[in-house]
Amino acid sequence: MAASSPMVLSLLLLASLTALLVLAPRLSPPQPPTGEQAPAAPGGGGGEEEEEADDLRLFRRAALESSAAGGPPKVAFLFLTNSDLTFAPLWERFFAGNEARLRVYVHADPAARLRLPPTPSFRGRFVAARPTRRADASLIAAARRLLAAALLDDPANAYFALLSQHCVPLHSFPRLYAALFPTPAAAAAATRARSYIEVLKGEPQMASRYAARGGEEGMLPEVPYERFRIGSQFFALARRHAVLVVRERRLWRKFRAPCVPEMAQDSCYPEEHYFPTLLDMADPGGVARYTLTRVNWTGSVAGHPHTYAAPEVSPRLIADLRASNHTHPHMFARKFAPDCLGPLLAIADTVIFKD
Repeated sequence: MAASSPMVLSLLLLASLTALLVLAPRLSPPQPPTGEQAPAAPGGGGGEEEEEADDLRLFRRAALESSAAGGPPKVAFLFLTNSDLTFAPLWERFFAGNEARLRVYVHADPAARLRLPPTPSFRGRFVAARPTRRADASLIAAARRLLAAALLDDPANAYFALLSQHCVPLHSFPRLYAALFPTPAAAAAATRARSYIEVLKGEPQMASRYAARGGEEGMLPEVPYERFRIGSQFFALARRHAVLVVRERRLWRKFRAPCVPEMAQDSCYPEEHYFPTLLDMADPGGVARYTLTRVNWTGSVAGHPHTYAAPEVSPRLIADLRASNHTHPHMFARKFAPDCLGPLLAIADTVIFKD
């Protein structure tokens, strides 16, 4: 018996190390930025091929370890930013008292200097980030990193809401949660829930946006023109669709390619094409075909939506932004200028969070 003790101890040690390696990704939280600087990406900031390899390793881990957990489902809030999280104080009020049912993740462009210190819900919730550029596939990659980080971090995350630093809530968190999980049975069946993502076809700009991807045949054979879709960059994905996105490779190879140079400025918005096209091709019956985030494109300039300023903030504006022609009202809205924080906080408890 004594002679076998070293062997028993060795087996126990091996089993412990194996368990540690399996659980480590879920136990490691997203890393906070250093000082004012956004977090550095893994791999030492190498070239494009090295960055892609780092992403592939992350996505592979997320896809392999993506089993859903029992217990109450959570909502993962994914903030994609290249500037300060100006509206964090408003989001703190939105999160207050509901911490057990949500998680926060932030992808901050490493080139952006975040001068405002993170508020409690955002502290330590920054994921390893890469540079992002407007109207570029780097925004797709950043959203996929956020999804992968949230999948790995907490198996209870059932919905994944992508937001920007310019987004604000339009309802209370309990109202959002009730919309996503209307009954206990719906919460138990969260893995089969619908995703809220805008999926449009037949739009006037469809042909030019498709051609911008490399000419009339640039997307073939993976994406024929009749399967190409456009939609809002911001969505709320069910867990199974988040797994689908981080697992997908075939369409990504097409959408990550540069646009035709002469069309890049006016028609190249891959972040508005990849997600609706992928989900419409993979699970057309599983998406609601509308987004929960309201955007006002009236009077848009250079591809940017209307930006609300402080004088425009009022109870009437909140009511107008909530209005929807779909099953659910809008739960979030963009795009708000930083000077809107004060007026929004002034009506937060009496209007925004009063359902």
